[in-house]
Amino acid sequence: MIVGEKVRLRALQEEDAEDCWRWVNNWDVVRQLQIRYPLSRLAERDFVERNMKPQPNDKVYGIETLDGGLYLGNVGLHQISWEDRRATFGIFIGEKAYWGKGYGTDATRAIVRFAFEQMNLNRIELQVFADNERGIRCYEKVGFVREAVQRQYRYREGQYVDAILMAILRDEYMARRDEFVPKAPVEKPRRRSKRPVRKED
Repeated sequence: MIVGEKVRLRALQEEDAEDCWRWVNNWDVVRQLQIRYPLSRLAERDFVERNMKPQPNDKVYGIETLDGGLYLGNVGLHQISWEDRRATFGIFIGEKAYWGKGYGTDATRAIVRFAFEQMNLNRIELQVFADNERGIRCYEKVGFVREAVQRQYRYREGQYVDAILMAILRDEYMARRDEFVPKAPVEKPRRRSKRPVRKED
């Protein structure tokens, strides 16, 4: 497993398919993804089953909370070019109650660290829609740099939306490597129980 401060990244499991199907058919969740049309349970079962097996150029993991083991969404490195040491990053948090609480940022840091430290990649790139302010803040916090704008890239809700290309290089990661190391949880001091005062006879 790949472990951060708030989440662990684990292999997909057969039972994840139902949650995935529910998420990819929720417009609030997929609005900032490349998914446009409704997907069937069969399609999501196929996706999960395919990615349960080792794939040479795609690595997809489930995002699970360290506290309680709740499955929140997926994160992945796609279109991996082993010659160029490059991959395309993707993520979504399907459980809306966990949006804006740092779980996506922690998962992003964890997989970026894994990509550079264990997979020997040199570049991780992503595409994000220009109106996805929460996503852009997350990526910039992790260290991704804006490289280009693809104008009027996607037609959505009656208008065109720009897409932004962002990337982080191995050298940039190494310059701030300490930020990617999960901090040990702070152990709360135990309360000392008061001993009852013994009364002398």
